[in-house]
Amino acid sequence: MLQLPYQIAFASLRGMNRTLANEILSRIGDETAFFNATEQQLISLMGFKNKILTQSYRNEILEKAQKETEFIKHNNIHPIYYTDKEFPYRLTECDDAPLMLYTLGKCDLNSAHIISIVGTRHATPYGIDFTTRLIEDLAKSIDNIVIVSGLAYGIDVVAHNASLRNNIPTIAVLAHGLNTIYPAAHRNIAAEIARNNGMLVTDYRSIDTIHKGNFVARNRIVAALCDCLVVAESAEKGGALITAGIASSYNRDVFALPGRTSDRYSSGCNRLIASNVAALIENADDLIKAMRWTPKPKEGEQQSLAIDISDDEQAVINYLSTHNDAQINQLCIALNYPIAKLMALLIEMEFKGLILTYPGGRYRLA
Repeated sequence: MLQLPYQIAFASLRGMNRTLANEILSRIGDETAFFNATEQQLISLMGFKNKILTQSYRNEILEKAQKETEFIKHNNIHPIYYTDKEFPYRLTECDDAPLMLYTLGKCDLNSAHIISIVGTRHATPYGIDFTTRLIEDLAKSIDNIVIVSGLAYGIDVVAHNASLRNNIPTIAVLAHGLNTIYPAAHRNIAAEIARNNGMLVTDYRSIDTIHKGNFVARNRIVAALCDCLVVAESAEKGGALITAGIASSYNRDVFALPGRTSDRYSSGCNRLIASNVAALIENADDLIKAMRWTPKPKEGEQQSLAIDISDDEQAVINYLSTHNDAQINQLCIALNYPIAKLMALLIEMEFKGLILTYPGGRYRLA
């Protein structure tokens, strides 16, 4: 807790991102040293002048951070800094990810299968039925799944409610601090999420004001937290399409539910599919096959014969199960295996049907 105010303040610096943070900390040492250094010391270390280095600005930011620390302590909020082990590894792949998350509830932000579901606030029976069935079927078919959405009216709240009914952890990404819930009508749902192995997540402090731009910025977290994003319904313009575009730029798989050309709230999904931003999806099986996830055996279905898996093969499986895919150089570094040994190991695993090779030399679990 002694370091927390400095981490909150550092993460709150205007224009701060992971790259700049690492550069500053590599020169100054840590966040405490950054705020305790003189302006001239920082200018000398960094080699440039900037408002974030001025004493008055840093003092102001640190004072607000100390107040935020008190709010956190008194409201059982769990902050997660970008250097913490529990920080979502998927966010670290995105340049504009926040350095600090404020969370309420308990949920694995690094779960093996994370799906974001977004859509129009004006959900129709068609979109509601699809979202409900999708989550019900995913709950039956896949272990260790988490559903992410934005707690908004329409498809978002349908996704959260369906997750709660099916005992799936769900994450609500908020566009404001944890001192309030917007929309107010969803306070009870937010409380249910936090109490039932779900989580409320935001990168905003309690002192930050709510404005329209927050909701667009929030979408980047919805897009980044997941392995894939599903757009259930959307008009020609809307936040769901923005989120889909962000997810695509993060190299996330994007899916969209098609609809009739005459349906207003299918036009955005149809355009995503037509422009190859999203793949067409009709049900959970489509998503599972496209993601190459291994479904649970269906009731009465015979288990396949067990495959003899070595310790080295298990190490590769464990890494790919948490990182979705990886190139051979990433596996070499993570597992500390010689390249020759790893190449032979990967070939053997392909023959066993344990992994698949993708363009770009990337490997995924079969």
